Amino acid sequence: MAWRGWAHRGWGCGQAWAPVAGGRSCGELPAALGSPRLLRVRFNFFIQQKCGFRKAPRKVEPRRSDTGTSGEAYKRSALIPPVEETVFYPSPYPIRTLVKPFFFTVGFTGCAFGSAAIWQYESLKSRVQSYFDGIKADWLDSIRPQKEGDFRKEINKWWNNLSDGQRTVTGIIAANVFVFCLWRVPSLQRTMIRYFTSNPASKVLCPPMLLSTFSHFSLFHMAANMYVLWSFSSSIVNILGQEQFMALYLSAGVISSFVSYVCKVATGRYGPSLGASGAIMTVLAAVCTKIPDGRLAIIFLPMFTFTAGNALKAIIAMDTAGMILGWKFFDHAAHLGGALFGIWYITYGHELIWKNREPLVKIWHEMRTNGPKKGGGSK
Repeated sequence: MAWRGWAHRGWGCGQAWAPVAGGRSCGELPAALGSPRLLRVRFNFFIQQKCGFRKAPRKVEPRRSDTGTSGEAYKRSALIPPVEETVFYPSPYPIRTLVKPFFFTVGFTGCAFGSAAIWQYESLKSRVQSYFDGIKADWLDSIRPQKEGDFRKEINKWWNNLSDGQRTVTGIIAANVFVFCLWRVPSLQRTMIRYFTSNPASKVLCPPMLLSTFSHFSLFHMAANMYVLWSFSSSIVNILGQEQFMALYLSAGVISSFVSYVCKVATGRYGPSLGASGAIMTVLAAVCTKIPDGRLAIIFLPMFTFTAGNALKAIIAMDTAGMILGWKFFDHAAHLGGALFGIWYITYGHELIWKNREPLVKIWHEMRTNGPKKGGGSK
């Protein structure tokens, strides 16, 4: 906690050199401080074995989130929350801070794709039942008296007109809007900074790698990311399917956060990061790799079009330059990690991961078919 960090800092301040109490000699100090037993218990840390002055114990100074390695003021981006009052404690052994995030990334990615495989199995199993339920619902609607201006009917009509991809990302957009509203609650600021911003110098390392993917402090940042996600949702779901897309998106958020951790530890430029840009870059890179000849355009300049392949090359070049030159407005390492993961998955990962899900599905099928064995013997 920030207040604990400042209290620790306050106890460590004071004179670097202090004379021995009362100007007494070393031989007079035990008598002045009390019995030998008390001396051994409470004051043994402070008594030196030679006269003169003693050196105060050195304290580890916490690193503030708004300072860099050069000591210059950290130029905070408008896309991240004000964290000037938060104190971070980088580990004296930075590489060790990446061990837990690494295993969390590997474990979460495996669980995400495993859950997606089971989800797809359950969806296929219930598709026939859903088909008959849909026929029954259509028949009831045909004989049920219709109400003019029924709000629920309009919502259902709007929902049914959406593509599978748009219906899938609607939940993701709703989660991002909800977290954005939580940022507006003053009493939740410390909790949001701790769990919804990723920083390798923070005491909480693993949960923010996922939660920060749904976190936006700036309205413009959230609107831009959600617009891009909405635009590519239909294409990516048509390519991968609903279940595989969700596994890819969640895994991409964690993987891009881990790449950001590695870059910050390697360069020493600690600072909070948040936003869905890393996961969205995976989606964008996957679509552009699969459909390189597709035509794209900028929302404010629709008259200028370019191919998806050229757009992906330009984005990778810009993020690479930003990571090398230390640009701080965006987390370019997270963007680059997300883009490279999207390219790898659509090229090799789909064959290596998703095509080999059959053993897991068989185990799940046997568990569902057999169920727990009921005890009981013959009479």
